[in-house]
Amino acid sequence: MVDLDKVQSSNAQISTAYPEGLVAVFAGSTSGIGETSLREFARHAPKPRIYIIGRSQEACDRLDAELKQVNPAAQYIFIRSDVSLLRNVDDVCRQISSKETAINVLFMSQGTLNFTKRTEEGLNYLLGLSYFGRIRMARNLLPLLQRATGLRRVVSTLTGTKEGKIYEDDWQGDKGKVPMSGQRKHGATMMTLGLEALASLAPEVSFVHAFPGVVKTNIVRGDEGGLMKVVGYAFKAMSVVACGMYTPIEEVGERHLFYCTSARYPPRSGAGGGQGAPGVALPSGVSVARGVDGEPGSGVYSVDEHGESANAKVEELLADYRKSGTGERLWAYTESEWKRVTGSVSI
Repeated sequence: MVDLDKVQSSNAQISTAYPEGLVAVFAGSTSGIGETSLREFARHAPKPRIYIIGRSQEACDRLDAELKQVNPAAQYIFIRSDVSLLRNVDDVCRQISSKETAINVLFMSQGTLNFTKRTEEGLNYLLGLSYFGRIRMARNLLPLLQRATGLRRVVSTLTGTKEGKIYEDDWQGDKGKVPMSGQRKHGATMMTLGLEALASLAPEVSFVHAFPGVVKTNIVRGDEGGLMKVVGYAFKAMSVVACGMYTPIEEVGERHLFYCTSARYPPRSGAGGGQGAPGVALPSGVSVARGVDGEPGSGVYSVDEHGESANAKVEELLADYRKSGTGERLWAYTESEWKRVTGSVSI
């Protein structure tokens, strides 16, 4: 466990550890977990330029005023978009790519609990947001991340450390093969394997799949109907039973900032297995994290609400999926869906 005081100590050093002008992209960050993480980044980064992607103009307007109070020296660029659609993800990435030559941080928290709906592009709505859309966004922005000087990191907050059995005959979970009890494990494994595929394309970038803990948010919105409200309440109740208690949303933001900036989560290509890789220096008693392959500093990390790496059981499961080619088949399926919808594997 990485104690919260260690996290806060690390975050307090960001303004001196990094130069002015870090460029960050925050997707799904106009409310809840994403918003608190965005606020912490804005509070601590020196004169950053932050792209904020959300679907609510009202939320964007509110945040614009509030963030200017948090850090008036920062630049905030709002892009209004529904990123459950891949064509919109591509449009957002084109807008960013036309303005920037490099990106330091990509933070993604867009999501939903609605697994019954399909997008107009033919994707499961939940996976369209939390898997296909997120991985597509990261894939599109990889060249900018690779060109960054110093910090180069992708953080996807979802269900890190909750990986489990994956159902290859029902990737999107809409054929009735994935039981309700297995939905989270299935999706968690897809995300981690997807990040591993991205890391193979860009070993100089580090990737963190985080679990924020059980947090009181409005992930089930009013436009998703009564059934999804019931599902949302049930999900939160089961999560509290499984995890023990709610995680304060302020702590979630602080820990996400730590994942974005600490030397605990270096890219694979860092010298000496991550030693000396860019990041805020490790606090006393905190070491480089173990990657999902069981090796310290190996570039892809699955972490729980306390910043601890996935356990040996998860590492063994992922190793089996690598050995059997499951990760390669998932990536092939992912790219085939991207091609079906957009005509290409990236912009």
